Amino acid sequence: MTLRVAAAQAESTYGEVEANVKAAVDLVERATQQGARVVVLPELFLTGYAAERWSPAGCLDDPADERLAPLADAAHRAGAVVVAGAAIRRGDEATISLLAFDEHGGATSVYDKQHLTDEEKAFFTAGKGGATLVVDGWSLGLGVCFDGCFPQHAAAAAADGASAYLCPSAYYAGSEHRRDLYYAARALDNGIYVVFAGLTGRCGQREFNGGSAVYDPEGRPLARVGAESPAVAVADLEQAEVDRVQAMNPILAGRRDLGERTRWVLPA
Repeated sequence: MTLRVAAAQAESTYGEVEANVKAAVDLVERATQQGARVVVLPELFLTGYAAERWSPAGCLDDPADERLAPLADAAHRAGAVVVAGAAIRRGDEATISLLAFDEHGGATSVYDKQHLTDEEKAFFTAGKGGATLVVDGWSLGLGVCFDGCFPQHAAAAAADGASAYLCPSAYYAGSEHRRDLYYAARALDNGIYVVFAGLTGRCGQREFNGGSAVYDPEGRPLARVGAESPAVAVADLEQAEVDRVQAMNPILAGRRDLGERTRWVLPA
């Protein structure tokens, strides 16, 4: 069973939903021309990542917002599933969320980011549970950026049967070393694929470093791009490879409850 995926990146502008949707459509077209069935776009791509400017006015109220219609249409025309990040207003709160646009032209909010950085906590509310998206029989665990820095987040997806972990992100320039280690490690930790889509260019006052990639179940990049914009990294996921790696290195199956710790203080 094969699934072709694309991790896509471009610049996003805070509050300019129509312009960001236009850029998203371009990325979807680039990716699907290469046969991608699933296209992953970066964190907050549709509404912009600019911590100094976050406000309720910069959030979407509904995945059916008419400004998103061109992206829904692009997914429909291409027969693809598009996963894209956006800020969503939920009453008096806001979440960093993932929207899924399907081949039928529908749009659904499928996941809210659970691990927030300190600057994100000042405006956003953390999600309360994990989520898996199922496409063509593939279980795809969902995360957003900082989620992927916590081994237990991807592990929970894998324990729920995910064979891949989709993690739209936004990494500041200068953090390339951590970016490239975290997501390769989540693949190796669990014997699953990881699809990392990183924001690039300038949004607000900060510069982002891209680095979109698809990692195999042993943590090796099958496809990866640098900081160029726009760009897509396209690769085929193979369920047989997940099965092989998990059988060879059964870390997922071998995890144990480690019980209580004992602390011994030796005399100086």
